[in-house]
Formats: sequence, structure tokens, C-alpha cells
Amino acid sequence: MSSLEMLTLLELGYGRRETADGRASAAARIRAALRRLATAGRRSLLLIALLTAWEAVPRLGLIDAVFLPPFSEVIAAGWQLAQTGELYDDVSASLLRALSGFLISVILIVPLGLVVGWYTRLGDLLNQFIEICRNTAPLALLPVFILLLGIGELSKVTMVIYSCAWPLLLNTIAAVKQVDPLLIKSARTMGATPQQLFRKVILPAALPTIFVGIRLASASAMLVLVASEMVGAKAGLGYLIINSQYSFLIPQMYFGILGITVIGLAFNAVLEAIERHFMRWKAPVAG
Repeated sequence: MSSLEMLTLLELGYGRRETADGRASAAARIRAALRRLATAGRRSLLLIALLTAWEAVPRLGLIDAVFLPPFSEVIAAGWQLAQTGELYDDVSASLLRALSGFLISVILIVPLGLVVGWYTRLGDLLNQFIEICRNTAPLALLPVFILLLGIGELSKVTMVIYSCAWPLLLNTIAAVKQVDPLLIKSARTMGATPQQLFRKVILPAALPTIFVGIRLASASAMLVLVASEMVGAKAGLGYLIINSQYSFLIPQMYFGILGITVIGLAFNAVLEAIERHFMRWKAPVAG
């Protein structure tokens, strides 16, 4: 057999192997996609059942459709709001207030919690004040914020900051205090400076609990914001809900509630992605 024939046979064999490998990898990708789709379907079964019941129960006359309209009518009402531009105005107003208050609270309160948790004497000094403030319901202070700051944006953003502060502060303080003393002692024994100790030991060990506080704060932000928008606002999802109730536009009212739920889920998904990014070092729990 000539060298040319041998080279041709090798090229044919290599091409067939590449084709087989490509087919195998494509099949593996398809199987992985089907598994993810099946997993998502199983997780969504309860939600699909709930939405199906929501659609069917009013249409079957089991509940008065005036007070609980079918899910399709709620979505249709939301589509009408989107076409008129009212939905955009309400969603953008609520998002701006919630995000600004939430981000300000994270920037201010998380460093404060780290300091209070690390310096025991400062924590003891502020403990009584923190306990008084965290046990004062933010909604009970809503009239005070409106009296002092007016019914504009400042009072609403301040309410969000106040409501986010306590889950952030308490979880950050607890995160620092729960760091394994053996890790701190080992780092000091190896000559770590205070800056290195904080950056390499304290902060990574405290991050999981800090993120718990951040996610609790995001839920608290939406709760307090909606309540404040119901009292004194001309735009926002809280205003949409209360105004629809007063005007007896019940499908729009339910769509406003769904909008708040979707925004809350989106907030949580973004925070989970950020948490995974910052804690890539953490080993996944075997399931």
C-alpha cells in the first residue's frame, strides 16, 4: 500500500471519529437539555396547578368571578395597562424607590454591621438602641416619615432604608460573631495583619449569613414600599392596587399583586446569582 493510500485511509478514519464524537456530544447536550426541562417541569407542577385552578374555579361558578376573576382576565387587564403606558409608569416608580433604598441600605448598613460585630464594646454600647429600633414596626412609623419628610420620594425611600436596615444589620453582626475562632487564631499565628485577617478570613466566612440578611432585606423593601405607596403616591404598584380596589377594577388589582410577586422573584434570582458569584469557593452541598 502506497503512502498516499495510507494517508487517505487515516484521514477517512479521523473524519469518521470526529463525526461520531460530534454526534455523541450533540446527543449528550440534547439529553442534558431534556433533563433540565423535565426538572423545571416537575418544579412548576404546583404553580401550573394553582393557575389552572385560578382559571377554572371562577368559570365554574364556585367563586364569584366579580371578586376573583379568572387568571386570563387578570392577564388581559395587565396587557391593557401596558398598552396605555400606565403599567410602565407604576413599575418604574416602584423599582426606582425599592432599588435606591435597598442599595443605599446595603452600602451603609453592611459595613456598620461588620464593625459592630467585630468590636464587642461598640456592639454592647449599641445593643439596646438596636433592639428598640428593630422592634419598632416600620409601618407604624410611616405617619412620622410622612410628617417629617412629606409625601414625596424622600419619605418612601427612607422607609425602605429603615425597613432594610435591621435584617441587614442583625445578620451581618451575627455573621461576624459566628466566624470560627480557630480560623482567626490560625491566621494570626501565621502572621496575618488585621487587614488580611478581615479580607481573607472574616469576610469570606461571614458572606453566607450576610447574604441571608440581604435577601430578607429585599423582601422587606417591597413590603414596606407597597404599603407606603398605598398611603401617599400617584404612581407605583401599591398605588395601582389600592386605586384599582377603590375603583372596583378587580382584575387590575390582582395584576398589581402579581406584578409585586414577579418583581420579588426577580430580585431574589438576581441576589442568588450574585451570591453564587461571590461564593464560588464554597463546595456545593451533595443532594
